Amino acid sequence: MHIRKYNSNYKQLWDDFVRKAKNSHFFFYRDYMEYHNDRFEDFSLLFFDNKGKLIAVLPANTRDNVLYSHQGLTFGGFLIDHKMKTAIMLELFTELKKFLKEKNITKLIYKCIPYIYHKLPAEEDKYALFINEAKLIRRDVTTTIYLTNKIKYQEQRKRAVKKALKNGLVVEKSEDFEQYWKILEKTLQSRHNSKPVHSVEEIIKLFNLFPDNIKLFVAKKDNRMLAGTVIFENEIIAHTQYLANSDEGRKFGALDFVIDKLINEVYKDKKYFDFGISNENDGKYLNKGLIEWKEGFGARVVAHDFYELRID
Repeated sequence: MHIRKYNSNYKQLWDDFVRKAKNSHFFFYRDYMEYHNDRFEDFSLLFFDNKGKLIAVLPANTRDNVLYSHQGLTFGGFLIDHKMKTAIMLELFTELKKFLKEKNITKLIYKCIPYIYHKLPAEEDKYALFINEAKLIRRDVTTTIYLTNKIKYQEQRKRAVKKALKNGLVVEKSEDFEQYWKILEKTLQSRHNSKPVHSVEEIIKLFNLFPDNIKLFVAKKDNRMLAGTVIFENEIIAHTQYLANSDEGRKFGALDFVIDKLINEVYKDKKYFDFGISNENDGKYLNKGLIEWKEGFGARVVAHDFYELRID
């Protein structure tokens, strides 16, 4: 087995492997990963067997002699295909530790890919982390609806959807990211004193690169945009990004109405509908109001685990 650090000559090979991986996501394609390459020192790795066949890739970056998988992505452990076996994964970790030690990397911070993004079982890496005595250092909770066996809404969510219907709101797919970002930025600033991770220019660029995966859905009243969410869509899952509700939207149940349409109409044939995390402070603070709102639609918790593996 041998390991190669990614460079642009491997782009096609990398993307082809991501496409067939059993735990793939579109944000592992190089065009997505490299939109913010000025913020991170890429140290992505390709793993080849003794016959020169690519058997795994690891999206990663380095900072201060630490390898992260990957700081610019929500998650990002080993991407593997259906041929991966547990013994081979153990060998991957053995070779990875040798490689990182040669590069003076002192530790690996490893973000596991949650099982809801797996097209087939793909937790060989978790066993290898255990065998190598990696330490669990963070756990976030995302809230997810299993769409083939949905839990009923709480009454408050039902009332909000009925209010939106009564007041003539409509939900539609939009490409007006500029208008939506004004609502989003105002919401984040007033309620959380924060800004979106992506600028409007970045999200438009990514939308143009991945129009089948990145979508914007909004609620309108009399053609006024009131609320919405960006959706990151994969083969089996739809994931909400950048939920926002204007002051007027809150009066009419606009955001609840958007979510209801996505769950019961737009994405009813997916396996999962995921709301994303409700944590801060490395998972130690739970935003109870936010997670209760998500759980009101029947979402329940899936863990996002972070491990530290010392290289010595």
